[in-house]
This record gives sequence, C-alpha cells and structure tokens, in this order.
Amino acid sequence: MNAENLHKGRRIAKNTMMLYVRMFVLMLVGLYTSRVVLNALGETDYGVYSVVGGVVAMFSMISGALNSAVSRFITFELGKGEPVRLNKVYCTSVNIQLMLGLIVVLLAEPIGLWFIENKMTIDAARIPAATWVLHFSLLAFVVNLMSVPQMASITAHEKMSAYAYIGILDGLLRLGVAFMIIRAPFDRLVYYAMLMAGVVLIVRITYGIYCRIHFAECRYRFVFDRPLVKEMFSFAGWNFIGVTSGVLRDHGGNILVNLFSGPVVNAARGVAVQLNGAVQSFVTNFMTAVNPQITKSYAAGDTKYVFALIGKSSRMSFYLLSLMAIPIIFNANLLLQIWLKEVPEHTTLFVQLFLMFAMSESLSLPLITAMLATGRIRNYQLVVGGIQLLNLPLSYIFLKLGAIPEITVVVAIALSHICLFARLIMFSRASGFSVPEFVKGVYVNALKVAVSAAAVPLVISFVLPEGIWWSILHLGVSLFWTAGVMFFIGCGKEDRAFLLEFIGRRTGK
Repeated sequence: MNAENLHKGRRIAKNTMMLYVRMFVLMLVGLYTSRVVLNALGETDYGVYSVVGGVVAMFSMISGALNSAVSRFITFELGKGEPVRLNKVYCTSVNIQLMLGLIVVLLAEPIGLWFIENKMTIDAARIPAATWVLHFSLLAFVVNLMSVPQMASITAHEKMSAYAYIGILDGLLRLGVAFMIIRAPFDRLVYYAMLMAGVVLIVRITYGIYCRIHFAECRYRFVFDRPLVKEMFSFAGWNFIGVTSGVLRDHGGNILVNLFSGPVVNAARGVAVQLNGAVQSFVTNFMTAVNPQITKSYAAGDTKYVFALIGKSSRMSFYLLSLMAIPIIFNANLLLQIWLKEVPEHTTLFVQLFLMFAMSESLSLPLITAMLATGRIRNYQLVVGGIQLLNLPLSYIFLKLGAIPEITVVVAIALSHICLFARLIMFSRASGFSVPEFVKGVYVNALKVAVSAAAVPLVISFVLPEGIWWSILHLGVSLFWTAGVMFFIGCGKEDRAFLLEFIGRRTGK
C-alpha cells in the first residue's frame, strides 16, 4: 500500500471513529427514546404514526433519486478539483430541492388524506389525529429535503466531526421530545408529530450555518445552468427506479402489513425497524466515511484503489454488522424484554429477519456507491431496480395466500442476494471489476464467517437452561465468539495488522 493510500485508509479510520462516537450516543438515546415514546403513545398510536410516516416516506421515491444525484455530483466535482463548477452544482441542487419540496406537498397531501380516510385500518375517532400527523410529517420531510446539499457537502469534505456533533444534537432533541409528550397539553400523537417537525427544523438551520461558515461553495446564488440541470435530472431519472423499488420494499411492506394485520403488528414491525436501524448504524457510519473516497478516487481515475476499497469495505461492512447482529439474533427476545418490558407480538421474529436482511444488504453498499460514481446507471437501475420492485407484488401474493406478516422481510432477503449478483455483473461491465475475485474474497468469505459465527450461539441456545442470567451469559459468549471469528477467520493478515495498528494508536500503545 503506497503512502497516499495509507493516508486515505487512516482518514477513513479516523472518520469512522468519530461517526462511531455519534452512533453510540444516538443508539443509546434512540433505543431509550423509542421505549418512552411507545409507552407514552401506546401500541395503536405508535403504529398509526409509523404507517402515516410511511405514507409520507413513500414520496422519498421522488426525492431519494435527486438526493443521490446531489450527493454524487458534489462529491464527484470535489474529487475533480473544480471550485467554480462545484459552487454551480451546489446552487443548482438547492434550486432543485426547493422545486421538489413543492411537488411533494402538492402530491402527498391529497393522496395521504385519501389513504387515511379510505384505506387505513384505524379507529374513526383517530382519523383527525392521523391527519395532523400527515401534515407535520410532510413539513419535516420538506425541511429534510433542504438539508441534503449541506449534508452532501459535509460528507464530501469528510468533515465527520461536524456530522457527528450535529447528529448528537438531533438525538438529544428527540430525547427531549420523548419526555415532553408524557405531559402533552393536547392529543399526544399530534403533539409528538409537531415537536418532531420542530426538531427537524432546528437541525436544518444548524447544517446551514455550519456549511456557510466552512465551505466556500455553500454560498447560494441563483443559477440556472440548463446542461447541468439536464445532466442531474437524467442521472436522477434513472436512479428513480432504484430508489422507488427500495421505498416500495420498505414502506410498501409496512402498508401491506397494516392492510392485512392492523396497526398493532405495525407497531411490532416499527420496533424491529428501530432496533435494526440502531444496529445497522455500525455499517452506515463506516460507509459514510468510505463513500466519498470511492467517488472522489473514481473521479480522479484511480480505479485500482477503488477496486481494492470495494472489496475491503464490503468485508468490513459485513463484519461490523454481523458482530452485533448475530448475538442479537440469538438473544432477541431477552433484549426486547429488557428494552420494552412488554414486547408486542411478532416483534422478535421481525427483529431477527430484519437483521438477516441488513447483513445481506451490507455486502452491496460499496458496489452501489461505485456504480453511481460511474454515472452509467441506466441499465443498472433497470435491472437491479426491476428485481427490487418484485418485493411488493410477491409479498402481496404471499399475504393473500395466508402467510404470516414477516413474509414481507423473507421476500426482501431472497431478492437482496439476487440484486447483489446483478450489481456485480453491471459494475463489472462498466469498469472491468473482477466478479470472481469479489465472489471468492467477499461473498464466500462472508458465508463462511456467518456460518462459523452462528455455530456456537446455536449450540448454546439448545444447551443452556432458561433464565435471564443464562441468557445474559449466552449473549456475552455469542459476542466474543463472533468477534473472534471475524478477526481470525474473516480478516486476512493485512486486515488484522491494520486493525491492531489502529487500536494501538487509539489506546496510545
């Protein structure tokens, strides 16, 4: 590894550590916050908030495509080192987000109201509250849209300390909201939705102030560059297929669960999603540190480093997630009882399946970033997006045939593996990336690690007697065994040397 790439690797490690500080704070705060909110709202209202928020989030199929375009173009131009065009991209991004916010409001308001009044499984007395949740969720959604160019600038510059501190502020504000709704002056569900919209607004203002002070390109001026707008919309238009398929998989599945099983099961699914999000943040934070280097290195023409980084970051993403996911999968019921006390039915199986899905998806994350960096995404999105779009009809068919609500996640897991190989083939055609090397060095390695890591926890689950202390012992053994498998079986000699060096620098040894 040359000196420049070694420096890049150390920067990834440093930024990852900052993001993990953010993650641990947010995970502790988030898990406690969701428990307080669930107890304050009750299972039914918590499920209503989850479903209505999902209806609004469905419109992220429109915004998500453009958000990815904004992030890719800002990071790509920063990698090319053209400050004038970088400012033009930033200003164009702000204009696009403003226009998009207006479109989302005009579409989501009537569609959301129609769904609440005609399709949603809900007590008629709670329809007015659900309507207010829709209004405030839309406000928060639009405000979040306006944060995208600032967040893209922070991650492109790899200023993860700022990203971490603002994220912690967000988590603490949400914790404050959780305590405030206990003494709500009016309907708790409406009050909660209103306060959450206020949190989003405060965070948006903070992002704007930081970026204006630290980044020269974040000086807004009205710009209308027709070729640039056309280029960004063309990229976003094809990316729309992939984003839509992901939204329909996640939030469409939630709506299907509501239609077939009701809001109480939605509450169980919502709790599982919350826990899965906390665990998945291990990978999200790592990839937040890695993604800018993949895009900027590709823009600079350093494909050799990009290919090496894809393989290493895919393995590390899987290991980081598995380190937490595998022990939780075998001890989900214990952890949910400690966390929630009263665990909604279906929650345990939802948690286990969502974690398995996240483990599968973690292998694809660097490939997605690399493919977007190429800009050649038309055929990629048609193929991969088309496969992901099968989630909704297949789930509907199984539910119609009488399957349990968890089948929505089982379908997602199966299609996730198919999508991984589709991504590999498409990226190989676009860049010359070696599919056999990835399959041998990443996919087969991940399967070997997963089976080895799960073997001992599985045996222990049959041997140990029931009881909370035995369960805690099982959790501890599972965690240490999984960590050992990752280090000695999953990591190669170079990976182990890097980890030991990094830990030594952080501990001063």
